[in-house]
Amino acid sequence: MEGGFLRGRMAGRLVLCGALVLCGAPLAPAAGPAEGPTAAPPLRRVDIALGCSYVGADVRGSLRASGGSSPEHPATLLLRGISVRDDGNLDDVTEYKVSQKNPDSSSPIVFEVSAELVSIPHAESLLHADCEGEEVTCEISPYSSQWAGKGPCHTSWFVANLQLSGGIGIVLVLRGPHCGSQGEKEEHDATLHPKLRIPMSKEGTLLTTVEFQSSSRNTSLRTHLGGSVTLDCRFALAPSSSLSSLEWKRQHQGSGRSLFRYQMGSTGPKAQPKVHVDVAELLGSGDASLSLEGVSVGDEGTYICLVSTPLHQAQHIIQLHVVAPPRVRVIPAVVSFERGVTTTLTCSIAGYYPLDVSVSWTQKTPEDDTEIPLSNARFSSHRQSRDGTYSITSYLSISSATARAPATYSCHVSHVALAEPMSVSAHLTAPGSEQMGSEGLVGGFIATVIFIVVLFSVLRRRAAKPKPEQLLKASE
Repeated sequence: MEGGFLRGRMAGRLVLCGALVLCGAPLAPAAGPAEGPTAAPPLRRVDIALGCSYVGADVRGSLRASGGSSPEHPATLLLRGISVRDDGNLDDVTEYKVSQKNPDSSSPIVFEVSAELVSIPHAESLLHADCEGEEVTCEISPYSSQWAGKGPCHTSWFVANLQLSGGIGIVLVLRGPHCGSQGEKEEHDATLHPKLRIPMSKEGTLLTTVEFQSSSRNTSLRTHLGGSVTLDCRFALAPSSSLSSLEWKRQHQGSGRSLFRYQMGSTGPKAQPKVHVDVAELLGSGDASLSLEGVSVGDEGTYICLVSTPLHQAQHIIQLHVVAPPRVRVIPAVVSFERGVTTTLTCSIAGYYPLDVSVSWTQKTPEDDTEIPLSNARFSSHRQSRDGTYSITSYLSISSATARAPATYSCHVSHVALAEPMSVSAHLTAPGSEQMGSEGLVGGFIATVIFIVVLFSVLRRRAAKPKPEQLLKASE
């Protein structure tokens, strides 16, 4: 192995231990003449060790009873020889060395994983999680309560669930230590793990192999009403295994239903509106992603991608949130100040989803440096349209006894579908400003007409007055 990397758990936080991985931009190439397209970084094999919790079995290897407490034990998931792109920051990475040779029942359980048959998805994200500010949650458990075979030497199965805080989810089905065909001598000579009572290596690790992996890039998605979205779900199998079925389910508010199901050997799934899985990609590359068209409020919920083989199942849970931004309008847009009159501004907020929305009013006059919050607004109840979106109306009363003009009154709306709050304003004009404005226009027009008439008269008189030459000729 060429490199090693350990990400462990300490005081509830994931910390970098062991080999150093430099965080930063890839090393810049030396200056020189311009060349063609830059080649992709070379692949390099590294070890990635993740701090985990082993959950679900006691010392005898039996699962907890239904509703009972879940015993946890520290564990390490050691991914050996994983291929990643070398961007120039892996020079100091070294092979990960197992520190415990003779583990006892309190020592962390080290699962040493070979990925020769099935590659590890999103390996680079796991490797660089610390540099990207992400946390990795890792949980390992027995795949089922039934251990295959009898005696101390038998095949066991485990499942590792990895979750990155950025949204990536990974499931690894691991085939544990198993015996060959050399008979009972090998069984009696096997060194058993002090806690799990299954064969371990000379280094005190449990040698496992990835037989089945599935992953999803996003465990939580947000999409706009009426748009399209793809729920990512992919898998890969060892050559000895095969796909049995794929099913997508949706659950929301206590009810659930199957959206798509494909069974190997069947004629194919029935066509359904809005829902699509590319069966050719499913069978060819293991892409089990589900596409939704024309997303409605009713499509919101929990989606489950369930991939099955003859021996195992792996599932991913994806939360889909539907959002719609509000439309905001304030009427009237311009208000004339009148003494003894109370005017009501109406802020209409419509077409938003989900329900939670924040509405506030402010006032600002030319003398104010900042907007002044107002607390005398009234609100209608929420109303829901046929498409599932909501609307609400806010009213602000402006009394001439307390209002100052000119002023700007703004309705501010905050909602999860908006990148930033939306503001719509109405303007309160000063007393008589509109009348003075119209009178000014009329006066200007009259003055212009008078000027033109006077100018025309002067020019006409000048044109009618005889020139000196004409008077001289007339006297002769």
